[in-house]
Amino acid sequence: MKKTFKYRIYADKETLSKAVHWLTLCRHLYNAGLEQRITVHRQNKGHISCYDQIKQLPELKVSFPEYSDVGSQVLQEVLERLDKAYDGFFRRVKHGGKVGFPRFKGRDRYDSFTLKQAGWKLDGKYLSISKVGRFKLRLSREIKGNIKTVTIRRESSGKWYACFSCDSVPEKRLPESDVQIGLDVGIKSFLVDSEGSKVDNPQYLRHSERILRRRQRKLSRRVKGSNSRRQARVLVAKSHDKVRSQRNDFLHKLANQYVSKYGTIYIEDLNIKGMVRNKHLSKSISDSSWGKFFELLTYKAEEAGRKVIKVSPNNTSQICSECGEKVEKSLAVRTHRCPYCGLVLDRDENAARNILQVGQTYQELTWQNTACVS
Repeated sequence: MKKTFKYRIYADKETLSKAVHWLTLCRHLYNAGLEQRITVHRQNKGHISCYDQIKQLPELKVSFPEYSDVGSQVLQEVLERLDKAYDGFFRRVKHGGKVGFPRFKGRDRYDSFTLKQAGWKLDGKYLSISKVGRFKLRLSREIKGNIKTVTIRRESSGKWYACFSCDSVPEKRLPESDVQIGLDVGIKSFLVDSEGSKVDNPQYLRHSERILRRRQRKLSRRVKGSNSRRQARVLVAKSHDKVRSQRNDFLHKLANQYVSKYGTIYIEDLNIKGMVRNKHLSKSISDSSWGKFFELLTYKAEEAGRKVIKVSPNNTSQICSECGEKVEKSLAVRTHRCPYCGLVLDRDENAARNILQVGQTYQELTWQNTACVS
């Protein structure tokens, strides 16, 4: 299987300066390639492909000697990245919806370059890049599999990372388990499962709003292009980076907890993009990051040999999990009280039980259909 390993990296000022110089040259090449494609299209001279632009790289190095220090594969990847942006544009045009033509990259808007088979060497905790320098890796976990590409990335907060894209990564299969569970995500509690366990919503963005507000206000008062504005921008980026790191740490640990314990996990097939259009709940929904949690849960389950199954969320909060009768209630009512069977239960736990029951029904129907076909 394929997997990406991301690590924080450190280097001296000279090495980082050379890395920034590479990013600048890559950004200029990206913009030049985009301008060339636009010009060819406007002059009705047909279409220029990624391969055609790559063949022109030797001429570019003759005209602009500064590009001779940048690895050939790095420059090729820049043009391949532009080609992917173009392909995405035409794909969106074909299928309708928001199109989004590829844009020119402004200053500090091109933040990574990629090396493939050559130009880099990994020696323990140190990554050496030809004509750039040596980086020290913060190896939080072992790199596994065959390294196919190495990407050096600069975050807006000023931190640098190395991303190793690997294939043939061994799977971490867990022992088979027949234990099943349903999960209902929410805002007041991040999730409640069908066994009655609750996980509080940490609301990292809400807790950081005060300091973030002050830093954004300070940024808006600075003169554009000044050093003080750049410093203020970095502080804002660091605040967002901290919130993102806290949230990712929470989601990873929670996903690992459920994947390690349960063989089949049922979740709701939510239309999160539609839900965030609610102006009253959009910030809370975005801060909860249900979509990110479902994504982590799915890929971790696949790696461990477990199952994550999505079920329809229709009426999971309204139907009684005990007798099956529909009990209408508004979003403000947080306790399920069934007048038919007398069940009194937390609203979210009732929904989680329904998700589990619906998922199990889907599974039984699938097994029956498979048996009939066989």
